[in-house]
Amino acid sequence: MKVLSKKRIYYLVFSLTCLFWSKAYAQSSEQKALEAKKAQIQREIREMNRLLSEEKAERGNVLEQMEVLDQKINMRQELIRVTNRQSNLLNRQINANVRKISKLRQDLELLKEDYAKLIVNSYQQRSNQNRLLFLLSSDDFFQAFKRLQYLKQYTEFRKQQGLDIQSKTVELTALNKGLVDQRKVKEQLLSDNREVKSELSKEIASQKKLLKTIRANESKYTQAIQEKRKEARRIDQEIERLIRSAIVSSNKKSGTSRKATAFSLTPEAQALASSFTANKGRLIWPVEKGVKSQGFGVYADKIYPGIKQQYNWVTISTNKGEKARAIFDGEVIDVKTTRTGQKAIFIRHGNYISTYYNLASSYVKSGDQVTVRDELGEVYTSKTDGLTKLKFYLYQNTKKLNPEEWIYQL
Repeated sequence: MKVLSKKRIYYLVFSLTCLFWSKAYAQSSEQKALEAKKAQIQREIREMNRLLSEEKAERGNVLEQMEVLDQKINMRQELIRVTNRQSNLLNRQINANVRKISKLRQDLELLKEDYAKLIVNSYQQRSNQNRLLFLLSSDDFFQAFKRLQYLKQYTEFRKQQGLDIQSKTVELTALNKGLVDQRKVKEQLLSDNREVKSELSKEIASQKKLLKTIRANESKYTQAIQEKRKEARRIDQEIERLIRSAIVSSNKKSGTSRKATAFSLTPEAQALASSFTANKGRLIWPVEKGVKSQGFGVYADKIYPGIKQQYNWVTISTNKGEKARAIFDGEVIDVKTTRTGQKAIFIRHGNYISTYYNLASSYVKSGDQVTVRDELGEVYTSKTDGLTKLKFYLYQNTKKLNPEEWIYQL
C-alpha cells in the first residue's frame, strides 16, 4: 500500500480545510445579503406606513389607497420570500453542523481510545531502566541513536494527542453552542414570518373591502382611471417634446447637426456621459427620504387588471417639505411650469437627461450648473389628498430608461 508523505498529508489537510471554510464563508455571505435585503424591505414598509398614514389614506382618493395597499402587499410578500430563503439557508447550515458534530464526536472517541492505549503503554515502560535497556540492547550506535529519536517522538506524539483531544473538545463545545444559537435564530425567523403573514392577511382584507366600494361606484372610478391615463400620456408627450427641442437647440449652438434624436457631444460632455454610464446602479435617490410607490414599466391596473398601463417614470412618495436633489453633476436645460401649476426640472448629464416632475417650487433656472445632491426644489404636496409624490424620469437622448436600473436600491 502506498504511504503518503508528511508533506502530502499536510497539503491534503490544508486543501480540505480551505474547501470547508470557503463553503462556510459563502453561506455566511449569502445569509448577510439576505439579512440586508430583509432590513431594507422592513425599512420601506415602516417608511410607507409613516408617510402614508391612515389619516392621509382617509383624506386621499380611493385610487391612491388601492395603489398604497397594492405596494404594501407586494412588499410583505417579498419579505416573506426573503425570510423563507433565510430559514432554508439556516436549515442547511444547521444540518451541516449536526453532521460535523457527529463526525467530531467520533474523532474525539478515537483520539481518546488511542490516547488511553498510549498511557497504558507508557505506564508499562515507565521506568528509566526499561528505557536504558532499550537503548543498550541496540546492535550499533546508529540503531541506538534511532531508538533515542523514537523515544523523543513517542513522547511528543503523546503530548500532541493530548492537545488534539483538548482542541477538539473546545471545537465541539463551540459547535454545540452555535447550534443552539442557530436554532434560536430559526425560531425567530419563523415567528417573524407569522407576524408578516398576519399583517398581509389584514391588508388583503382591506384591499378586498376597498375594491367592493369601488365596484359599487364603477362608472365614477372608470372615469377617474381614464383621466389618470390621459394625464400620464400628456405628461410623457410634453417631456419628449421638450427633450427633442433641447437636443436641436444644443446641436444648433455647437454648429453640428440639427437632428432631434441625439446630442452632439463635446469632449467634456462625452466625459460626463461616460462617468454617468459608469455609475449605473449607484446613482443617488432624487430625494433624501422616501419609498418607491410606483415602478417603471407596464402594470395591470390595481382595480381592473385587464387594463394595462405603461409607466415611463418612477413615483417616489416622500415627506411634506422634502427637497428634490440632483442625482449627478449636470446642467439645468429647462424649468417648466405645468398647466396645474407644478414645476418640472430637466437636467442634462452629457447625453442623459434626468427629469424631476411635480415640484412646488424651483431653486434653479435654465443654464445653471449643478452638482450631485444639490437641492433643486420642494416636492409638491397635494391639497386634496395630502400626499407628497415626485415623478422621476430618465432618458438617454430620446430613449426612455428605467430609473430602477440606475438608482441605487430604487
